[in-house]
Amino acid sequence: MQSILQEFIRTLQGKRVAVVGIGVSNTPLIQRLLEGGVSVLACDRREREQFHGLIERWEAQGLEARLGADYLDGLDGADVIFRTPGLRPDVPQLARAVERGAQLTSEMEAFLELCPCQVIAVTGSDGKTTTTTIIAGLLQAAGYHTFVGGNIGHPLLGEVDQIPPDAYVVLELSSFQLLTMHQSPSVAVITNLSPNHLDVHRDMEEYVQAKRNIFAYQEDRDRLVLNADQPLTASFAQQAKGRVTLFSRQRTLEGGVCLRDGMIFSSGHPVMAASDILLPGVHNLENYLAAIAAVEGLVSSQTIQDFARRFPGVEHRIELVRERAGVRWYNDSIASSPTRTIAGLRCFSAPVILLAGGYDKNLSYDALGPEIVNHVKVLILTGQTADKIQAATQAAPDYQPGRPEIVRCDTLEAAVARASELARPGDAVLLSPASASFDQFENFAQRGKAFKNYVRALEPAEGGEARDGQL
Repeated sequence: MQSILQEFIRTLQGKRVAVVGIGVSNTPLIQRLLEGGVSVLACDRREREQFHGLIERWEAQGLEARLGADYLDGLDGADVIFRTPGLRPDVPQLARAVERGAQLTSEMEAFLELCPCQVIAVTGSDGKTTTTTIIAGLLQAAGYHTFVGGNIGHPLLGEVDQIPPDAYVVLELSSFQLLTMHQSPSVAVITNLSPNHLDVHRDMEEYVQAKRNIFAYQEDRDRLVLNADQPLTASFAQQAKGRVTLFSRQRTLEGGVCLRDGMIFSSGHPVMAASDILLPGVHNLENYLAAIAAVEGLVSSQTIQDFARRFPGVEHRIELVRERAGVRWYNDSIASSPTRTIAGLRCFSAPVILLAGGYDKNLSYDALGPEIVNHVKVLILTGQTADKIQAATQAAPDYQPGRPEIVRCDTLEAAVARASELARPGDAVLLSPASASFDQFENFAQRGKAFKNYVRALEPAEGGEARDGQL
């Protein structure tokens, strides 16, 4: 008897399969296809030498490679095309191939089609990774066999045969992954929605439509978890085919999950005090509300409470890097949008030295300006969005020259050095860029690691370090 994956690969034998983008998710896919005797065309804009011999090893197994600037040429003869999430499906070469009969799919779409167990998937503009991690942690703490993947963790298609029917898969899904999705999970969670990735999406309408795909193909037996505090996300309830569970930090709900008098309630029953949550910030409280709604009926209140008291958070998300000379340094590199930085700033009562700026995703910074004025004593700016953030700050109603002080630096390393000079005991130095990383770094994780290295390389303070750690 063939396994699930073997049967899937068998359906591709005799077809010409193109895999566009040789990245984290597609690399194991290509290897599996080659091992299964599938004719594979691998396409990537990078040059051969950047793969350090991988292409040559695959070519020995029968791979055809199309690399460099014209990597999308030659797709016309493909029967099936696996798209990398960052590539729009309407680029001319892909669109032309589809018009000629090619099937356009992705590693994630194939996994959802084949997965033998229930899937809980999370999307939203902010909080996806933390909410996904909390859901997975709660299920694991309750004793369920749990797999984590999508935009977090590692590709799961190659592991589909090891996933038992009684397990749970928890996925983080981005708008890029959802853009062409034609399958929906058993439980879909939308944390929130605000303008994001408008450098890739045509407009906000397309971005929202991509997010809708997480529940568009659900059935009556499925469930949709929505943020009741946002009119846009709450409105999706009218389009849901399955049961809807709402969560709210701002108002009491008869059903669903909400905050009331400092306590979290689920379907009217107390779960835990909000103060039990180790992670700081109202945005993390909202992440817990969403996660508790997602695991409704699966995880006990005691298990949720015990987990919340010990869970320290996810790397690059308001992560305490170091305390030096009475100054705490925090890494919030994941904050690639203004709303994310606003949420981070609201976590702090201490004076903040904010390091912001980066790649321009064509977002508005108008809402960020007043928050900077209210929370920040020194604003240190780098990158393409520095002018926009400075203009929004200076346009804020309560802005006064020097409040905050605004400093410009060419690099993140220089910004860390300048922050060290300006920080005083009791301050918090926060990297929360409100921008993507692509002007100087490959991704937010590389940016966050660089920041931590720069901070840890600072000379020890007189009298020694208070502590290093992770919040």
